Amino acid sequence: MAMSYLLVVIFFASLVSGERPWSELELNRNVNSLDLNPMRRELASPTKTFSVDSYGAKGDGSHDDTEAFAMAWKGACSSTTSAILMVPKKSYLLKPITFSGPCKSVVNVQIVGTIEASNNRGDYKEVSNRQWLMFENVENLVVQGGGTIDGNGKIWWQNSCKINDDLACKDAPTALTFLGCKNLVVKNLKIQNAQQIHVSFEKCSKVEASSLAISSPESSPNTDGIHVTNTQNIQISNCVIATGDDCISIVSGSQQVQATGITCGPGHGISIGSLGQGNSGAYVSDVVVDGVKLIRTTNGVRIKTWQGGSGSASNIKFQNIQMIGVSNPIIIDQNYCDREKKCNQETSAVQVKNILYKNIHGTSASVDAITLNCSKNYPCEQIMMQNVVIEKEDGSSAKASCINAKFSGSSVVSPNCNPV
Repeated sequence: MAMSYLLVVIFFASLVSGERPWSELELNRNVNSLDLNPMRRELASPTKTFSVDSYGAKGDGSHDDTEAFAMAWKGACSSTTSAILMVPKKSYLLKPITFSGPCKSVVNVQIVGTIEASNNRGDYKEVSNRQWLMFENVENLVVQGGGTIDGNGKIWWQNSCKINDDLACKDAPTALTFLGCKNLVVKNLKIQNAQQIHVSFEKCSKVEASSLAISSPESSPNTDGIHVTNTQNIQISNCVIATGDDCISIVSGSQQVQATGITCGPGHGISIGSLGQGNSGAYVSDVVVDGVKLIRTTNGVRIKTWQGGSGSASNIKFQNIQMIGVSNPIIIDQNYCDREKKCNQETSAVQVKNILYKNIHGTSASVDAITLNCSKNYPCEQIMMQNVVIEKEDGSSAKASCINAKFSGSSVVSPNCNPV
């Protein structure tokens, strides 16, 4: 046990003791290490186990076990010693449920079996913001165990306006939400068939999300893999994500975000944004996307902002990325418009600045390998590309288009981006 704890300490120390990133842009991210207190306490004794089966859960895949999970959580959260909430190797059917804090001690949720969502859409009518499983205001929480969380999303996909134009557009539930959590570890889980977003981190801080296998069909609408909003100091690592939307989406209020060792595809790639919708202010900063493999995604690494917004997307680094048959490998779009009708021209925009693309190689399924479509009034600033080589998959020439983009330097870039 002592050796395991030592390895955890060495791992996190290595994340924060390397060379100063982004020296090329003279940036200082000041990334703080994750607080190790929850893991330190997790190893402490005594620990009390609260199994959902002890509270009446059937685990037969058809009986509603929501009440048993709620009672087990109440016991674990109110425990004065470290608690384990155990989900055994069975199949549990759940309606929407919120696991609320604060808790009196560390809670370790061990999901060994399968948790499956009710497919009765009427069960979600009374749920605020349409959440299925939500952990709210819990500090020092660990969720792990090697089990499966299944959103049972097919009924939601079939009733989406993006699948059927005759239907009104309505939000579907997020499968797994963490709201206002601090010192959070989520690891070693399979999350599949989300109703909409698979995992969402909202207003959280000091988060480790690792070894997650996330999957939904390529045709499933709005099924982002990992969504990060208003969250600071989050490290996403060693995840395999296949979805019908962004593998990772990072939106306003997020700072100090690291995504490393990610395999993505199918899906829409890794996105910063969208930002600034409805003339809103949006801020994202200090993002590192490092060591990513993108396989036949519709986009590669993308920054997307709406016209009319304000704020900034700054200090963003994409590096060590391999692309295989990606349709739009590198994109900045300050004229993003996800509407049936054409969006109006606006004078304001979210500022995009200090963006580094480094060691990015692979093939494009389309002719457009690099597209920087920036605002005339708020052009992209301090763009740097180093060792970026993208070839068209069929061997023909790929193209680059850079409008209103101001470069601070580039070297070994193909296709070459001639700013307009």
